Amino acid sequence: MNPPASSAPADPATLWRIWFDGAAHPNPGRIGLGAVLLGPAGQRVDFCGLAPDHGCNNEAELLAVAKALELARDAGARHLLVHGDSDFAVRHLRGEAHTDVARLAPLIERTQRALADFASVQLQWVPRHRNPDADRLSRAALGLPDKPALRPVARRRRRH
Repeated sequence: MNPPASSAPADPATLWRIWFDGAAHPNPGRIGLGAVLLGPAGQRVDFCGLAPDHGCNNEAELLAVAKALELARDAGARHLLVHGDSDFAVRHLRGEAHTDVARLAPLIERTQRALADFASVQLQWVPRHRNPDADRLSRAALGLPDKPALRPVARRRRRH
């Protein structure tokens, strides 16, 4: 399957933004899904839920983005900017990577087909600290506490 077409950024007046995250506990184990959808007029939809099956973290991330796309479609979104802290999900959905894991390949293909239903989609990897709401929602679905915030590494001044 061909990767979803990435296009130029949409007009901010029509752009919907998604943040997604998935968690498996233990890994593999139960799957928690988290997603935040923000519309151009300030609409916000938060999703926190469990997947029906067990799986690994990569499966959790793919299921989370698929659920976020479903929410976006139901909200009438046509142009998306999708943020996720899963390098695996972002690279595979862009078509930049391939997996031979039998359980993941059909999920990637289904999600790529869902991406193709939108007029434009940009997939963007973000570091975990820039995805706190979706992370919190995916962990809450599993009854897990929030991850502690990452503290910046202190830099030492060099002596001259």
